[in-house]
Amino acid sequence: MFSKSRINEPGTKTGPDSEAPRPSEPAAATKPAYEFTTSAPKAKPPASILSADLTVVGNLKTTGDIQVEGTVEGDIRAHLLTVGESATIKGEIVADDIVVNGRVVGRVRGLKVRLTATARVEGDIIHKTIAIESGAHFEGSVQRQDDPISGGSGAAKAAPVAAK
Repeated sequence: MFSKSRINEPGTKTGPDSEAPRPSEPAAATKPAYEFTTSAPKAKPPASILSADLTVVGNLKTTGDIQVEGTVEGDIRAHLLTVGESATIKGEIVADDIVVNGRVVGRVRGLKVRLTATARVEGDIIHKTIAIESGAHFEGSVQRQDDPISGGSGAAKAAPVAAK
């Protein structure tokens, strides 16, 4: 049952499919466990979060992500903008990706715009792709453009919508 043979040692294989250790290769035990490889994915930086008790008067601009839970009276420009259920934004919002769960009073311009069931939007939406969930309140017009971020005139189709 107990022996000093290498058969029962962890990591030791016996049989026809086992390989003998090569002397030119370093042993696995000598490599530190904390060493990182260069192919490891980089962690995505966290979004800036404006809490529910915060009111900002002025414009916000970033190349990163913003999650708004409070009130912003001004324009917002970001890469990804998430408007929380308790949030109110009074101004234009421009982002590559916009998710509206709360209230926006003003123009919305984004490559991907999504209005969830709790969204309340009063203003025009200029988009490349849009999704409006059942239950969203929206008053304004919808316009599709190939490049809505720059505000240039692309292939546009305007359709006034009043959904409740």
